[in-house]
Amino acid sequence: MSSLSAGNIAKGMYILFKGQPFLVTRADFMAPGKGSAIMRVRFKNVDTGAVQDFTYKTSETVETVDVDKKEMQFLYLDGEEVVFMDPRSFEQVSLPKAFFEDKIGFLTAEGKYIVLWNDDKPIGVIFPKNVTLTVTEAQDAVAGNRVNAPKKQVVVETGATVFAPLFVKTGDRIVIDVETGEYLSRAN
Repeated sequence: MSSLSAGNIAKGMYILFKGQPFLVTRADFMAPGKGSAIMRVRFKNVDTGAVQDFTYKTSETVETVDVDKKEMQFLYLDGEEVVFMDPRSFEQVSLPKAFFEDKIGFLTAEGKYIVLWNDDKPIGVIFPKNVTLTVTEAQDAVAGNRVNAPKKQVVVETGATVFAPLFVKTGDRIVIDVETGEYLSRAN
């Protein structure tokens, strides 16, 4: 484990708080008119999923969690768990759905993902920035319904629901931003 100035905490880092690893989900630097600068941090407990807010003075020191990265392949959903496999050793690992929050609908068959490990225990998953999926359900656009670039809900092959422009129809392949769940473009 290494130390870090609290002023350098950023979203996506893993830090040690009260002896447990936490994922930083938000970090806001604030410099009030009087007093020292602070970092307002929101983080999620890796083990329990509990979300907590904490305020650090930027001069404080924070311990970071050593994280190893391993590329793994998504295999299937098994109840409340998601099963991945190491393509080199064929070792399988089950991760709780809580690791994925609202991104579980962007897991693609046989897709490659980076699984984060701490002390031989999985603590998180890194998704690609964008994912290309096929639209399986889309209502037809209504003529004249074009004010302010409206969007409609479409269902993609993984079962996720995404808002897309009216011209998107069943069978189209679309590119989706995994972080926001927003439509980006049609795939070539």
